[in-house]
Amino acid sequence: MLALIKGAGDIASGIAVRLKRAKFDIAMTDIERPTAIRRTVCFSQAIVNGEACVEDIKAERAQSTDDIYQIIKRGNIAVIADEKAECIKTLKPYFVIDAILAKKNLGTSIDDAPVVIGVGPGFRAGVDCHAVIETQRGHYLGRVILEGNAAENTGVPGNIGGYTTERIIRAVKDGIFTPVCQIGDIVEAGQTVAYVDGEPVKCLIGGVLRGILPENTPVYKGMKSGDVDPRCKKEHCYTVSDKASAVGGGVLEAMLRLKED
Repeated sequence: MLALIKGAGDIASGIAVRLKRAKFDIAMTDIERPTAIRRTVCFSQAIVNGEACVEDIKAERAQSTDDIYQIIKRGNIAVIADEKAECIKTLKPYFVIDAILAKKNLGTSIDDAPVVIGVGPGFRAGVDCHAVIETQRGHYLGRVILEGNAAENTGVPGNIGGYTTERIIRAVKDGIFTPVCQIGDIVEAGQTVAYVDGEPVKCLIGGVLRGILPENTPVYKGMKSGDVDPRCKKEHCYTVSDKASAVGGGVLEAMLRLKED
């Protein structure tokens, strides 16, 4: 059965990895110029580079719905630049999973497929979709919600190694982002990791640079542009996160619970 995932960022990609290992055929959609931070674990990079690999799973860019079928036939995940997921009309997937994580519903309907799943806040089970998956870190992370909503967005990033907002690197002004550090680099508090039109962008804490926007990305002031992991384990930069894995498990559970025999 075909599962179409809207979004191809790190959480969506973690979902895709779990579903692919469970033998589902996967297609994913994203925007033409992805803005994912954790690019080493994002299938959205297939749109940029033609292909991408997360752990042992390969994805290829599709230019059309015909390409999607051929890529899936080769045993890979198909990723297409289709911001509004218009391909749903042609593909008619059995499952649609909205993992854009926009904190609001950007157009997903419960009528898009036999099973529609919303990931995170912005969806109401039984109204926008058949199930919602909790994305807030804590006791309920990855839980399947069949009635009601996920927890509202707090605006505070999840706690990792004792840090929340301090982990996030943000653009200092509107302009063009130019990184001077790479994913996997060890950085120190106060170190310049990028520039926006010549103005330095500094990290607030030390750790391993787990994510950063690519060169020449247009940004606005305050835009999330990087992520420092204070646990300092480089291998975490190249594997699906605990959060993405938990959410992926919740999506898989919801699919199996809601699928007709």
